[in-house]
Amino acid sequence: MKKILAIAAVAALAAGVSAYAANPFSDVTPDDWAYQAVSDLSDQGVVEGYPDGTFKGERNMTRYELAQIIARLMAKEDQLNAEQRATLDKLAGEYADELANLGVRVGNLEKKVGNLYWSGDARMQYQHNLDGAKDHSDTWNGRMRINTKAQVNDNVTVNGRFVYNMDFKKSAGEDGSAEDSSVSMDRIYSEWTPTDQTYVRIGRQGVALDQTGTFWDEDGEYDGITTGWDNGKVGIDAGYGYLKSAYENHASGAYATKNGTESWFAKLTGHVADGADVSAFYLGAPKKFDSVDVLSGDKHADVWGVGATVGLGHSNFTLDGDYIKTQAKGNYDGAKVSNPALWTAGLTYGAVDTDKVGSWQLGVHYVKADFGSYLLGNSALDLTDQLDYGWDNQADVHFWVARAGVAVQKNVELDAYYNFAAKASGAEDPDDTWGVELNYAF
Repeated sequence: MKKILAIAAVAALAAGVSAYAANPFSDVTPDDWAYQAVSDLSDQGVVEGYPDGTFKGERNMTRYELAQIIARLMAKEDQLNAEQRATLDKLAGEYADELANLGVRVGNLEKKVGNLYWSGDARMQYQHNLDGAKDHSDTWNGRMRINTKAQVNDNVTVNGRFVYNMDFKKSAGEDGSAEDSSVSMDRIYSEWTPTDQTYVRIGRQGVALDQTGTFWDEDGEYDGITTGWDNGKVGIDAGYGYLKSAYENHASGAYATKNGTESWFAKLTGHVADGADVSAFYLGAPKKFDSVDVLSGDKHADVWGVGATVGLGHSNFTLDGDYIKTQAKGNYDGAKVSNPALWTAGLTYGAVDTDKVGSWQLGVHYVKADFGSYLLGNSALDLTDQLDYGWDNQADVHFWVARAGVAVQKNVELDAYYNFAAKASGAEDPDDTWGVELNYAF
């Protein structure tokens, strides 16, 4: 086959992988019918010319030369659609011997690797935690998470996340306690995206309800079905399922069982300007949930909240905050609860970009939580000491949080927090706490 004809066929296969590019070859002019195909494939690194700067499109192409092109396309397989990948698989099978000589393996199982995408993160964390109002119990732990996404077809993926936690201070089985490490899978869900603006997810996933993550952020586990639509100006999300992290955080009471956290939610987000979002959510309980006693005198605890994140012009300052109201009245273990509120507001300067070594941020937030506003827990690790103290002591709490972060190397971030000036109503004021961690992305 003439080289120029083969290149035209390959260009059809790779259509859409890149934009038009300039032609680098002296013997291919804009008047040639295959000019654009040659230019695009050269820009993508799929075809190469000769040392003298020519392409020599009229000479016959060997099977080995075509196999080289197929190998380069295989490296870009994740950018092809399902039909293009199927054609590429057939070509890989036809030129398997030549590809093998190039060191490219194309067994059926190995070809499927092109449908899998891997990423992950790791964390080394030291925390100076509360163990009572004035006592501390330091912790030192590590965590690694591996994300995988399998491309089923153009619109469907299956996603999972494996988590390994290690307690560096605890010996395995020490004093009859649990092991010093654990392995789990905290994400496994399918996602259907019929359009670029719409998604439907089924399975164990993360659900972010508020702007700051003080109440419920992406690290929480939610078992159910969610759907959403976002056109860049307005976003709508809704779901039905179980707040798994909530019932795992409660040792007793209504929320200690899976049925105790069965709920539905709806969230509306407005992208009002560049760097400015406002949102509102409602977390409601179905009739089945009403049969569970949360508080004496009340049998449900719906939650609603509003929040905003606003970039303050070109000043590198960001203002964010949330106000969250739990609709519950009654007594919990002798303490009165009456529609408690949880709110936070803060200011952050700068932003960490792990692609830019030395980029940094510094922020301060104020948090106030009425007793009972924390019924469903949260997943913000740097806030749990003071919030848990308020819950355990049936007290309202408020405190300040200072946070700092810096990109110390590419994909490596050093973070620290300090919780201070905490006050508790009807209980001894809790002491300050702090933590520092290294976060790695890969």
